[in-house]
Amino acid sequence: MPQGTIKRLTDKGFGFIGTGGKDDLFFHMSNVQGTTFDQLYEGQKVDYTEGRGPKGPRAENVRPAG
Repeated sequence: MPQGTIKRLTDKGFGFIGTGGKDDLFFHMSNVQGTTFDQLYEGQKVDYTEGRGPKGPRAENVRPAG
């Protein structure tokens, strides 16, 4: 499972994960598992799977790394 770092969270329920590549990966609060969106923080390491949404690549099954 790939690992990244949360780069930005918004008050609208979505965020972006830095993957080590040039583009950050979008995720929505509905794709968070094992915790709540409100408990995530910028700079946190997370595991995720890469999927496709209506607007392109996105992170799914986002959970705190560990």
